[in-house]
Amino acid sequence: MAPRISPERRACAVCVVGGPTVVLDIGGLRLVTDPTFDEAGEHGYLTKTAGPAVHEDELGPVDAVLVSHDLHPDNLDVRGRAFALASSLVLTGPASARRLGHPARGLAVWESVELPRPGGDTVTVHAVPAQHGPDDGERDEQGQVNCEVTGFVVSGTGLPTVYVSGDNASVGVVAEIARRMPPVDIAVLFMGGARVPVRSRNRPLTLTAERASAAASVLGSLLVVPAHCDSWAHFTEDRADIDRAFDDAGLAARLRSAENGVWIDLGSPGLSGADRCATR
Repeated sequence: MAPRISPERRACAVCVVGGPTVVLDIGGLRLVTDPTFDEAGEHGYLTKTAGPAVHEDELGPVDAVLVSHDLHPDNLDVRGRAFALASSLVLTGPASARRLGHPARGLAVWESVELPRPGGDTVTVHAVPAQHGPDDGERDEQGQVNCEVTGFVVSGTGLPTVYVSGDNASVGVVAEIARRMPPVDIAVLFMGGARVPVRSRNRPLTLTAERASAAASVLGSLLVVPAHCDSWAHFTEDRADIDRAFDDAGLAARLRSAENGVWIDLGSPGLSGADRCATR
């Protein structure tokens, strides 16, 4: 059994802490997505049903925090915000960066930044689009459905390419990413079919299990890690629904999951060239 997360870094692994909070060790770096470390309870108009499997002080130093958006408490809560702002670098969209302030850096869609790896070379983080609701959903003054949301593609020489979807509900957006980005080896997909009655007539604001399986097929990803499908009451689908949808699509072998707080090592037999996860 893989170990629980600790400050000790893995060669190439992912750990779902709970909700959208994922720790990615790759190329000698540690990245954290959408930190949410508050305990269960009422958080504004949303209800958190479970606290994080790992607290922020158990992660050790991190190299960057990737924030898909800052306006919703299920993606950036009080303790998560403090964690992000105490880090050396936050990568997010331009509007989120303006609201968060230092050390946030705003990346426009398709913009990228290179992070130095230990011993040389770099890990590249690309900002990619995400659509937080249906195609005909209400748009803000910037033309965003619901609000600005950023997805991320992480890549580097000798490393697998990892896609983190953020709160995206559109398979069409995923298809655009597949056309413009390097082939995605590992997809961390925010699923759960989030629905909020006051938004978009209670239609999904994130990928449903069925849409996630379609997204995985479009991407051709060798491995898919489900995230953002637990710990909040407004998620309408769980891991059993995800397992069933991927099995229906003939993609069950691509799924990789573990208990929250436990590492999923990505250098598995299902990923061609496992040595690509080396930290050289």
